[in-house]
Amino acid sequence: MIAGISHITFIVKDLQRTTVFLEQIFGAKEIYSSATAKYFLIHDLWIALNQGEPLSERTYNHIAFTIPDSDFDGFVARIKEVGAEIIQGRTRLEGEGRSIYFYDYDNHLFELHSGALSERLDCYVQDE
Repeated sequence: MIAGISHITFIVKDLQRTTVFLEQIFGAKEIYSSATAKYFLIHDLWIALNQGEPLSERTYNHIAFTIPDSDFDGFVARIKEVGAEIIQGRTRLEGEGRSIYFYDYDNHLFELHSGALSERLDCYVQDE
């Protein structure tokens, strides 16, 4: 039986630059560091960074974090402050929540979403 997600690992070229990215945007707390790896906690989610070559191309594969809608503009400001590239998200239905999509320096795509799964499913039912 799967009990949950243990951790998520990203391969990054510059550990220190990505440290700033995670700390400034997500409020990540560094819990381990070596010459080639770093571990962080974002709430109780373990994020591992291993030094290596970045992704060669960008895709829509991403990890999404839940944020309160009241914090949406503040997160946009944080993302811009670290110089991450914000991209246009997909078209959304009314009531589905808002999202910010942005790439890190190694072509990993992140999403901050203000809605919940139940709200999204309700929107889909109403739209049918």
